[in-house]
Amino acid sequence: QVQLVESGGGLVQAGGSLRLSCAASGRRFSRYTMGWFRQAPGKEREFVACISSSGSTTYYKDSLKGRFTISGDNAKNTVYLLMNRLKPEDTAVYYCAADDGAVVTTDASRYDYWGQGTQVTVSS
Repeated sequence: QVQLVESGGGLVQAGGSLRLSCAASGRRFSRYTMGWFRQAPGKEREFVACISSSGSTTYYKDSLKGRFTISGDNAKNTVYLLMNRLKPEDTAVYYCAADDGAVVTTDASRYDYWGQGTQVTVSS
């Protein structure tokens, strides 16, 4: 069992930056692929980024490459999402998720554990 708690969301002006954190509790955190997803009002949840348990593999939503960076710190059981040059269309609830499968995946349905989400609002 893994419990995930996101933090770091808030209100920021367009062009600004935020760093989201996801603190995990439970056993064997270092075994999990960690992902970030987001859901904007009236839209489906979408993949943002993920990182393998070793940290050697990362995937990003194509349109976010170069602006968003995912990283992890196994010693702190924490995964981060650094978001730069934020745009109003980045406004959403951002969720952290953990997957204990063998293959790194961008498919939300494959993730086993989810946090409660943190709101990110980007003003124009």
